[in-house]
Amino acid sequence: MTGVTPDALQVEEVIGRLQAPVSDLSTVLSLLCSPLDCIGLLPPQFRRYNVEPLSPGAVNIARHIPTLQRAVLQHIGPTWESALAEQDSVPLLEQYFCPDTFSFASTAAGDVTVLAYSTILSLPLSDYSIRLLVRLSERYPIDRLHAAVFSQHTQNAKRTLGWEDCVRNIAAVPARVANSLQGKGVPPQLEHGSYLSAVCKRCEFIISSLPASPREHEVASVVYLLTKLVNLGTFPAAQPSSRSQPSFFQATLPQIRVRLTEENSATYSAAWGRMLRGFPSSSILQTILTSLFGSLSAESSVDDSPHQRALVRRESLVLLGLLGPVATDDTELWESISAVILTREWSEGLARIFVCWISGPQTDLEALELLLNCVVDMWSSPDHVRHSLLNRHRYLTTLLLVILSYFPPSSPTLQSLALSPTLISGVGKYIGHLDSSVRRCGMLAAEVVAHLSGKKLDFGDWDGDDGGRLWARKVRQLLLARDADANLDDAEETRPLPDEPDIQQIVTPGIQSARASEPTSSATEAGYDSDDSLSGYISQSSSRSNSPTPSELAEIEKDPTLGVGVKKVLRPVYLAQLGALIRPAGGLQVDESKLADEVEMGINCAEELIRKKKGYGTELEENAVNLVCGLVGLQNNYELKGFSAKRQGALNALVSCAPRVAAPCIIEEYFKNQYSTDQRYAMLNALALGARELAGLSVPPSSVPQSRIAFPSKTLPIGLHEKYLEDNNDEAARGLPLILDDISREALNRDAANVDQIPELVRERRLRVQKPQRVAEVDRRRIPYTPPPKNTTLNEVAAQYFIAPLINRFWVFFRDEQTREERTAHQDGRQRYQGAGTGLILNPIVLSHFLATLAILVHASKHAPEWLAVIGPDALELAVTLGTRPISSMEADDEEMQGSKSKEAAVLSTALELALVVLDGCLEVDGGRALGLDHTELLLGAGEWASAIFSRLDKGAKIAGGGGVQETKLKRAAAGVLLKVDDLTSRWRRSMIDTA
Repeated sequence: MTGVTPDALQVEEVIGRLQAPVSDLSTVLSLLCSPLDCIGLLPPQFRRYNVEPLSPGAVNIARHIPTLQRAVLQHIGPTWESALAEQDSVPLLEQYFCPDTFSFASTAAGDVTVLAYSTILSLPLSDYSIRLLVRLSERYPIDRLHAAVFSQHTQNAKRTLGWEDCVRNIAAVPARVANSLQGKGVPPQLEHGSYLSAVCKRCEFIISSLPASPREHEVASVVYLLTKLVNLGTFPAAQPSSRSQPSFFQATLPQIRVRLTEENSATYSAAWGRMLRGFPSSSILQTILTSLFGSLSAESSVDDSPHQRALVRRESLVLLGLLGPVATDDTELWESISAVILTREWSEGLARIFVCWISGPQTDLEALELLLNCVVDMWSSPDHVRHSLLNRHRYLTTLLLVILSYFPPSSPTLQSLALSPTLISGVGKYIGHLDSSVRRCGMLAAEVVAHLSGKKLDFGDWDGDDGGRLWARKVRQLLLARDADANLDDAEETRPLPDEPDIQQIVTPGIQSARASEPTSSATEAGYDSDDSLSGYISQSSSRSNSPTPSELAEIEKDPTLGVGVKKVLRPVYLAQLGALIRPAGGLQVDESKLADEVEMGINCAEELIRKKKGYGTELEENAVNLVCGLVGLQNNYELKGFSAKRQGALNALVSCAPRVAAPCIIEEYFKNQYSTDQRYAMLNALALGARELAGLSVPPSSVPQSRIAFPSKTLPIGLHEKYLEDNNDEAARGLPLILDDISREALNRDAANVDQIPELVRERRLRVQKPQRVAEVDRRRIPYTPPPKNTTLNEVAAQYFIAPLINRFWVFFRDEQTREERTAHQDGRQRYQGAGTGLILNPIVLSHFLATLAILVHASKHAPEWLAVIGPDALELAVTLGTRPISSMEADDEEMQGSKSKEAAVLSTALELALVVLDGCLEVDGGRALGLDHTELLLGAGEWASAIFSRLDKGAKIAGGGGVQETKLKRAAAGVLLKVDDLTSRWRRSMIDTA
């Protein structure tokens, strides 16, 4: 105690008295006022209570204020808050955490606020502390805390540590509050999306307030804050559709556009350049660049209108202001930029923005040539030509051709490109592609390169609108001018909505002429703006009483003696109303009975309403994402009858009626860690059953009768309709494993010697038996038949919207889990991360269901044009990988000792059945030629894998989860794969290339 000063003893005495029971209110006020007066934060109206003042400088803010804040939260607040409220003295408590506006600019106020976050979050949250956090987030944003931290210490090390602690506390607020309140009644200011959006806006303000020559610690502090925001997920790859998902650039890009047009825009741009070049990891920089590119406005893809060209140039100026001109000597930044441009999925509109930005204000041909070389290598690679989808082919082709349009005609770069072996080989691979739309991408690139280099090349066959011809013509028109030469004033042009009906043409001429002859009303002359077609009737005076006003009706409704029944939930008519029923808004005042009625009404009407909306306008596509998220996240909290079946039927209807929107959304939701096994089963079942319905295969019957969906003109009378209605749904109430069993059994029982299965013999029989059709006279009086609109089939959408996203998203998830395991491989015990079963996705039960879904999708889409080149090989590769490699890297040692015995039998059998479906489909479609010649190693690897499993089973080896039916299925699937591989290799063995 010899080192403690008398002033410090006085402060310790005040703290001790606050922590002990206090007898009266006047003592509480005196104890609270003395420390605040010592640091200069006591409001003037409370100075009369400071009867025992402390010596000036007695309170050390860093040492004493956290203890005082704890005493207020734990002792004074819970006991004396109501008494202080009667005396209007509650602001005295808030001064210890959130000083008022009169003290905002003082140094002590900033220091107290920084300490308040750590003190509040170190204790269990109460209603009072949550209200304090709301006030702190509103009054003292993070830019004010940044100024407070860097004014505390003169040493940069202490500043950095204090700032890192402050950022961690700021970032932890939404999660701590949500966990404390269990997600119910969270204040809007502290919700995850709105809170982090506000932090993002203030972070942009910090960047804008940096001086022209900032010091090193100032740049490092903002870099740390941006890195924390990246880790919190505020830089998504695409614009979020939900308010709960924060996005840095969605919140700040409007203000960024304004700052880039101000006088000091050069300083602002230089600050952004320093931030983006200061990240220690290239992955963080790529995440920010991806979010920035995804936040730009790319309305149309290849539209060559002046308005669209001006928008492209405007967005390129945003990139030029934030990233600056591309410097070829800045290797690290260029590698990150090129990686994001070439490896992500972008639209043709963004390709134009990229080229316009990289060309710079003075058309930097050196930077364009650097980008051109990277694009040509990617565009000509065999893997891209063979496996990429049509959208990516068009993106890279547009990027390549727009770059070439910026070079002068017959320039040395164009001349060398025309003779480049890489480009020539790429054009050859494109011309050999089976898809006509993809093939014309290569043909278009070859013709444009030849034309720009002064040579002649014309493939012809460009007339028409199908097969990519219309797109190619639009691209040619786009290349006639450069987006960099557009006038920015055209970007403000207002464009009418497409296909907007002319109201004057809808009005009946007779009514229009009669309306024109009517005299103008006095209300119109006085400036009253109303619809002239609506005129009220002049009512005569009546002896009856006036109608009740809305306020009187509300009072009558509240009368308990008149409430004879419960207000029923209205049946939804529009899909937006259905979404509101199955995704009700939460809050503090929620009527659970009404909520249960809304959910019940929504789940009962969902499938019927979705199927009714199919093919009528864009309502279903616009609401599909909302309905998918609502149905997938819905749980049977109210024990509704038939809940699971009705939800499954609605999800199946969404996939079959809106496959281009619902299927990718379900796939994206499936790989999130917030769903249960039942919900994941519902998502997988919807993908499989919806795909089979699109393919015209048998599915379980819908709970909604067909007569309630079809129009009356398309149905017979009730008696005849029921009489002639054919029920082909023999698989009612059957699950995916049973459907897969039938598919694998059909593949095993397929008789290769059946005459009807041999195309040559079938053709010969038709030529002999079928009679030629006679020439008949054409009846010209017959009314020409107009075919109905074509429905979407699975062959059109299987690769792009079902199978490829499902496989690619799984590989991304699997890679991330393996990476997390490798980072903790050197640790022991619970500190070692294990990815098996993460989020119930890699769990053997769910994983086997996932493989069964993929097998059903592959089987249903075997007639798709991408099946032989993309679907079949990718699915077989996934099956072989999951069947041979450990799910968790921690099991690698066990796998080396036991082989495949440590794997679950359900996963192995389902993976073998998936391989069996792929091999059988290849044999059926082209006799196995594409798989045997283009993917020889994969085929032989599948054979070796099946042979190893079959030999171990034959020797009596035991597999985890085996026995009974599972053991029988495993042996049957392994034997089937062996037979199919042997059949396929025996056909094409002489043509296979030995790659050993």
